[in-house]
Amino acid sequence: MPDPTRTWTAALIVIGDEILSGRTQDRNVAQIATWLNVQGIRLREVRVVADDQDAIVEAVNALRARNDYLFTTGGIGPTHDDITVDAIAAALGVPVEIHESARAVLAAYYESRGGLTEARLRMARVPAGASLIENRMSGAPGIRHGNIFIMAGVPSITAGMLESLTGALEGGRPLLSATIGCWVAESEVADLLGATERAHEGCQIGSYPFFREGRTGANFVVRSTDQDRLDACMASLTAGLEQGGWPVHPGGI
Repeated sequence: MPDPTRTWTAALIVIGDEILSGRTQDRNVAQIATWLNVQGIRLREVRVVADDQDAIVEAVNALRARNDYLFTTGGIGPTHDDITVDAIAAALGVPVEIHESARAVLAAYYESRGGLTEARLRMARVPAGASLIENRMSGAPGIRHGNIFIMAGVPSITAGMLESLTGALEGGRPLLSATIGCWVAESEVADLLGATERAHEGCQIGSYPFFREGRTGANFVVRSTDQDRLDACMASLTAGLEQGGWPVHPGGI
């Protein structure tokens, strides 16, 4: 059973010049964070780094030292600038090797697609001692080395890799959440939000303001690993808002 007193954490490194230049918009942060929550793991920090080995090595060593798990996305393709495997191997102090199971997977996938070229064989390279993460979509597997998970940058492929990892990581209780919205400026209810959170141990309240239809409003998200505490906090917050004259919209606005 998950240890209710233990908070498991993860970090994510998003690798790629195309992300930093703005040519590509990252969509992996949201899907990885959501998946981790279901596994009972909190995504605590995200760093975006260029296709630069020194930058990747520094990020890997910094983030893996203070989290239970480290995920990376991007830089594991067949081209010369896909250097994630080399950088992570350097961070771990191990050589890069061809994973024979990965070679076999790629050979089968590319048998009717022009064969396994030298460029495609690059996708079978792993830090020594690694295992594979299944990729049913495009053949090239992800890589696991201990608590480091090296994944594709393409969101749909990443999603498949996450699916293959579901239930395989040790975690705590899943993070639950509930949302309500009000047409109110968050500055008007800041004291209420703070007091409600303090009164409900094990709950956190996030406030997300918006301006829409010429009006100011905010959605409030209550999070907890305990359903009863979550329900009690939601009830208290709803009552406080309505007593203040702000009708509540369940599920948010």
